[in-house]
Amino acid sequence: MIQIENLSFGYSKRAILFKDLHLSLSKGHIYGLLGKNGAGKSTLLKNIIGLAFPFKGSVHINGLTVANRSPQVLENLYFIPEEIYVPAVTAAKFVSSTAGFYPNFNVAEFYQYLKEFEVYREAVLDKLSFGQQKKVMIAFGLATNTPLLVMDEPTNGLDIPSKVQFRKIIASALTEDRCIIISTHQVRDLDSLIDTLVVLHNQEIVLNLELDTIAEKLTFTTLQNTEDYEILYAEENIRGQQVIMPNHEGNYSKVDMELLFNAIISGKTTITDYLNNPVYAKSL
Repeated sequence: MIQIENLSFGYSKRAILFKDLHLSLSKGHIYGLLGKNGAGKSTLLKNIIGLAFPFKGSVHINGLTVANRSPQVLENLYFIPEEIYVPAVTAAKFVSSTAGFYPNFNVAEFYQYLKEFEVYREAVLDKLSFGQQKKVMIAFGLATNTPLLVMDEPTNGLDIPSKVQFRKIIASALTEDRCIIISTHQVRDLDSLIDTLVVLHNQEIVLNLELDTIAEKLTFTTLQNTEDYEILYAEENIRGQQVIMPNHEGNYSKVDMELLFNAIISGKTTITDYLNNPVYAKSL
């Protein structure tokens, strides 16, 4: 669905955020985009949806060049930024003025999402709290039924019960014809939601793998003593050592995305080499 080739971008040519970046994203997946603060996650999302323009390379959605911002592209994607603006209108008024840009918008679904998020449908949007405003925009984005839904830090401003509801609603909204991209630094908020992890680090995509594939290759566990174990990465906690090891036995363990992300940005290439290079993995 999304094809990024040789993408180079910077707000000036002296400060390059991406250099010859490649990325392919498909329908039927919920992607979690992770990266350190300042790595360029939000900028990458803007390149994907046509709000930023590379000085080299291209971004295509279903074969169409995003930078051209044609109606055929824009009516099939919806973007929820981290910082949102809502007008001084009710939800019904917002729908009447905006939903027409999205051919597959479903009004009944929109109000159902508002109900699930416990947002009063007659409230004036700019009078709501930031968290409630965020819920309205998420509900609207889901109701557009666009093939591509992109969200930048969508759980910022949501309380714990709302984050739980967010995960349930997003999971239920995924179909084989939809691609959802969620950028976040709150890795735990994506737990049990995403199925594919994308990591942006040092101007490039260093990982783009389904969690099931990661679980096949790596074991995540806690050990009291790491001697006699083949440890790829470890962190201390109150229970011992949280570790990542090669999964030689073929046993399943839940992927600890926060631990994996820390391992990737630690400066050691072992983890990404192991995941991305079958030859390297067999040599360990």
